[in-house]
Amino acid sequence: MSALQPPAQRIWWNQPVERAELMWIGIALVWCLIMFFMMPFWHVFGNQNYSGEAYRTTPEQFSAKVEEMVEQYTVRHETARNYPVVQPPAGSDIYLLARLWEWYPILELKAGETYRLNMSSMDWQHGLSIQPININSQVLPGYQKVLTITPTEPGEYALVCNEYCGVLHHAMLGKIYVTE
Repeated sequence: MSALQPPAQRIWWNQPVERAELMWIGIALVWCLIMFFMMPFWHVFGNQNYSGEAYRTTPEQFSAKVEEMVEQYTVRHETARNYPVVQPPAGSDIYLLARLWEWYPILELKAGETYRLNMSSMDWQHGLSIQPININSQVLPGYQKVLTITPTEPGEYALVCNEYCGVLHHAMLGKIYVTE
């Protein structure tokens, strides 16, 4: 039996399978088994999966936490929209709010220090991607997601929304400054 031509008989499963087809079926089966067993291995031993924590919240409750952090730790204002740049102490909880087409506020963190990054959305589902490092997370309304992060390299990191959220999705950018 050949994959290029239709079976000669109507009852195709009675036809013998060619050696080349059996080889490809075997290769596909072995590859599927390898990938199946590697998924839990990557999850347990890989460094790319942030399990984090998630809690139920409301937009009002989370917004109040963000504003409290902004009032307490603002060091300057930046950009044409006058965004606050906050510099919370090392080891503290930091808050990042996603709302249509903006990340609020701009964070300034110290390299080598650990922070608990709390995120939530005020409106739609957003996706947080921190570039150039590869951190990706879903940011959902009604949930407060918490990731433990330790920035290692000083520099300016871009926050990008990687989940389509509307007409200005492409403009949903934010910043994290990491200082020494």
